[in-house]
Amino acid sequence: IYVSPEIDEDIQIEIADKDLRIDTYRSSGAGGQHVNVTDSAVRITHLPTGIVVTCQNERSQGRNRDMAMKVLRARLYQKALDERRAEEERRVGDKKSIEWGSQIRSYVLHPYRMVKDHRTGYETGNTDAVLNGSLTPFIEAYLMASPKSKVQTPK
Repeated sequence: IYVSPEIDEDIQIEIADKDLRIDTYRSSGAGGQHVNVTDSAVRITHLPTGIVVTCQNERSQGRNRDMAMKVLRARLYQKALDERRAEEERRVGDKKSIEWGSQIRSYVLHPYRMVKDHRTGYETGNTDAVLNGSLTPFIEAYLMASPKSKVQTPK
């Protein structure tokens, strides 16, 4: 079962007539003689995406066409949302989760003093400089890490 969102009438999805192929055919199932003699069922194919929507719920071809267009708009809207979400995930894919073990640096101030970058393995004992903002050695170590050797990212 495919569940698609019912979109508001405020949201405008432009569908050009040239992008649609509309087929009508005789409905099947209950409805008496009327469904056997009229082409009331509608199949709409959106040519650019290949999305196919059929509707044969109503006795009227016009109402079936309207219902099929509504479902097609909802599916196109869902497709646009999915594409936008995929683009967003691709864009922020480097973002790490905020949880234990996902830190990129460790600061040890007692009993000894050390700062370690877990991605590159770079360590320094000059913790005061790092805490005062001197991150240049860490940045250089990160940039020098070869993409072929793949910088270790915490899981």
